[in-house]
Amino acid sequence: MKIAEILPGDQADSPLWHLMRQAGVTDAVGTVPADTPLEYLPLQQLKDRYNRFGFDLGVIEWRPPLNLAKRGLPGRDEEIDAVCALIKNMGRLDIPVWCYEWMTDRNWVRTSTSTRARGDSLVTGFDRAVFEAGPSSEDPIGEDQLWDNLEYFLRRVVPVAEDAGVRLAMHPDDPPVSPLGGIGRIMSSLDGYRRLLQTVPSPVNGITFCQGNFRLMTDDLPAAITELGADGKIFFVHFRDTEGTKDRFVETWHDAGPTDMYACIEAYRDIGFDGLMRCDHVPTMYGEPLTDVGYGTLGRLYAVGYMRGLIEAAVKDDKNRN
Repeated sequence: MKIAEILPGDQADSPLWHLMRQAGVTDAVGTVPADTPLEYLPLQQLKDRYNRFGFDLGVIEWRPPLNLAKRGLPGRDEEIDAVCALIKNMGRLDIPVWCYEWMTDRNWVRTSTSTRARGDSLVTGFDRAVFEAGPSSEDPIGEDQLWDNLEYFLRRVVPVAEDAGVRLAMHPDDPPVSPLGGIGRIMSSLDGYRRLLQTVPSPVNGITFCQGNFRLMTDDLPAAITELGADGKIFFVHFRDTEGTKDRFVETWHDAGPTDMYACIEAYRDIGFDGLMRCDHVPTMYGEPLTDVGYGTLGRLYAVGYMRGLIEAAVKDDKNRN
């Protein structure tokens, strides 16, 4: 397990980059700026930017756009071509993991970004009834169609990823409910992930284990880590927690939620997970603006320290047992 942090590729030399290096973080989860072509040279320059700061770039998240592919609309092949170009160049640059998702029309959804938590810090929350009471302008799409479109996507992309040596890490739906505003969601259950791994079986077809979402899918998060990660299919981890149900929940401080976070670290250790793990959706703390909800600097620094303590304890406990 290696602690990483998501550092936007267009914000080099920002206070966050300096503070994470001072906190001992040397692994970066990168983003490709919207104006950066997915070609070898621009991506090499992006990677060099991280390297010069002392970070090893191990994961790229999100880009390029995929909504036409998710919906199976004209233009999806061009979107998939862009993904294939990204993956080929990631392989050439030895960037081993691409984190993506299959949330159609919208990404993570919340109905509150200012729910009060410990010491009047602010966290995000979701209430399905509140969300569904609002207007929805998207065209409905069902789960069966989404599965068909995902299979089409994987059959195009997996062979490219195998050749490049790049692993595809599917992030869960956030929140893991289906449908949401008339839009189906298919990465919302453990069964959905079991089906994902079977749809196009491959060593590169795997999982971003976002704990906050998986906690809403199961009451036994360590068991889910053990099952889904048994064959090395957990490629990347988002370390966070949620309290409530998938229909109504709030984010929590990493040390204050219902999940036994140490038991999760033990489970990752026991399956031999050696990839990157980053904190996610941290509280907004005193003095921080609400302009970057879930990604404030102070909460991330707190989470990095908490994660390091858990990992060190689990490693020492394992050595003592042996």
